[in-house]
Amino acid sequence: MAKLKVKKKKEEVQKAKDISTVDKNMLVLPPVRMSDDPTPKQVKWINRQRVLVFAARGINHRHRHLMEDIKRLMPHHKTESKMERSKNLYVVNEISEMKNCNKCLLFEGRKMRDLYLWMANVPNGPSAKFLVENIYTMGELKMTGNCLRGSRPLLSFDPQFTKDPHYNLLKELLIQIFGVPKHHPKSQPFFDHVYTFMILDNRIWFRNYQILSEDGALAEIGPRFVLNPVKIFSGSFGGATLWENPKYVSPAKLRQAFSKKAGNKYERRIEKKVMNEATKPETGYPDIEGAEFFKGDPMEKAQDIVVKKENNEDEQIADESDTEIPKEMSKPHFTMKLTKNKPDKAIRRKQLKAKSKAISDQIKKRKQFKKKSVKS
Repeated sequence: MAKLKVKKKKEEVQKAKDISTVDKNMLVLPPVRMSDDPTPKQVKWINRQRVLVFAARGINHRHRHLMEDIKRLMPHHKTESKMERSKNLYVVNEISEMKNCNKCLLFEGRKMRDLYLWMANVPNGPSAKFLVENIYTMGELKMTGNCLRGSRPLLSFDPQFTKDPHYNLLKELLIQIFGVPKHHPKSQPFFDHVYTFMILDNRIWFRNYQILSEDGALAEIGPRFVLNPVKIFSGSFGGATLWENPKYVSPAKLRQAFSKKAGNKYERRIEKKVMNEATKPETGYPDIEGAEFFKGDPMEKAQDIVVKKENNEDEQIADESDTEIPKEMSKPHFTMKLTKNKPDKAIRRKQLKAKSKAISDQIKKRKQFKKKSVKS
């Protein structure tokens, strides 16, 4: 019996020791906590998201400044030197694995004026390609807003992101890329700015605001840019096309349409000039004899014109009474058709129309010749 009692006592002591060790490891929160009290810190860094941000050769200085601004906003980013344009995009997966990154932002330039942005989940996908428009860097804007470097942002999304499936996928991709992980070594443990992603005109508009106070007062920091989605792929930098933007038009085609519109300006001006010459009257003011008409008091001039018209009418009536009207013309059903023949004006108009037609034919021949030369 004594041995059994000793064993029970030993078991109770061990249980008490186990409970004390568990209590030490577990963080027990008080039932009531003041709002001003600091939250207990989580020691572990669980969300280990790392984003590789770099560019391919061919971007200009404004695109490079935008890339640097995005790097400043993301303390969990990693950098890499410029990639050669001749390499295949699948090489980016290997680069990101070497850098121990699971997300990637690749800036790709075309013709030193257009900027494309690739967002990818490495290595399994999906990935999305965007055309970056309306770029304004922090250096250009010089806004009043300011935030601490490395602080975590709040992400604000338009309600339209939840309506369409492709926008829902892009929302998840943006959250994982732009959201700073909690307890990241280079991040600050508080929120003092907001990223807003708004959908307007089938594009995603990005803005960055500083939180001034708890009542919702904001001040813009920058940068500003607009993402025009082009395609969404199932894999990382490739694979099957999950979604394609039907309203997307490449900037090269837009520039080509504008240049065509500007090229036709000269032809329209010549045709307008020819038509003006064809319809131009010989005398602009047939009743006005000279420049002296505009001199003097206008009221007196008007009275003189009225008096002259009345005198002319009286003279015409007197002449008609003096002349004898033939019997055929005195019939009530007879009506005179006074026709003013102006053969000179008709000939002149025909000549000008023929001239305008000849000029338009020459312009058409030039266009056809240009098209043949381009094809050959």
